[in-house]
Amino acid sequence: MIAFARPLAALAALALLTGATAMDKDNPTCPAEPDFGPRTAMTLTPADKGGKRVLLAEGTIDATLPDRLKAAIEADERIEEVWLRSRGGDARAGNAAGKIIRSYRGMLTRVPAGWACFSSCNFVFMGGDRRVVDEGGVFMVHMFTHTQDRAMIDEAVIEGSKATTELIGSIEQSSAMLASEDNDFLIRMGISRKLLTDVMYKQQAVKSAENPSTRYCLSQAEVRQYNVMPLEKPAS
Repeated sequence: MIAFARPLAALAALALLTGATAMDKDNPTCPAEPDFGPRTAMTLTPADKGGKRVLLAEGTIDATLPDRLKAAIEADERIEEVWLRSRGGDARAGNAAGKIIRSYRGMLTRVPAGWACFSSCNFVFMGGDRRVVDEGGVFMVHMFTHTQDRAMIDEAVIEGSKATTELIGSIEQSSAMLASEDNDFLIRMGISRKLLTDVMYKQQAVKSAENPSTRYCLSQAEVRQYNVMPLEKPAS
């Protein structure tokens, strides 16, 4: 198994030798300034790249993405790749969009060099029948959480123990359901479930004073180890 601890000194030395971008001090496997694309809703732009017709999918994933993605692919039969950069967004919409991509046999998803795919974008990417994370592309994962809305939590605490207990119960139930859905999705897409147990679920949902890390960026060896990037299928 590939160890997760990567000495900061070694990473810094590698960056100096290769001219790579600076690494995030809180999340040392990841670049300090990942290119997630725009913060607005994901745009879907057909383009010709390297002799191929591709769909550039850039921006935040919202509930409208699955339908828009299907319409964009259906509108241009020449599209053979979907290129992704996104900070994530709606988790269930990401799963649904991934399933739509999988319905197109042979469709390739790609995280190009310099682009970053995070959170629910991971699941859109994993929908590809073929999948490539280019050298220099960033496949960034985390432990999903429903506890980021601190104002909602603070309000529940103020209201008293009953409200807090109800909120905790709701979070636990929602988290369990999403974990089950993610596990089912990985099985269907041919991804190793160890990606969840060995990587995603080992990340902190919320950073602490002792350990600020909440994200992990897979290396080229790791995207192969977990079958995030499978061996290319021979042409049929």
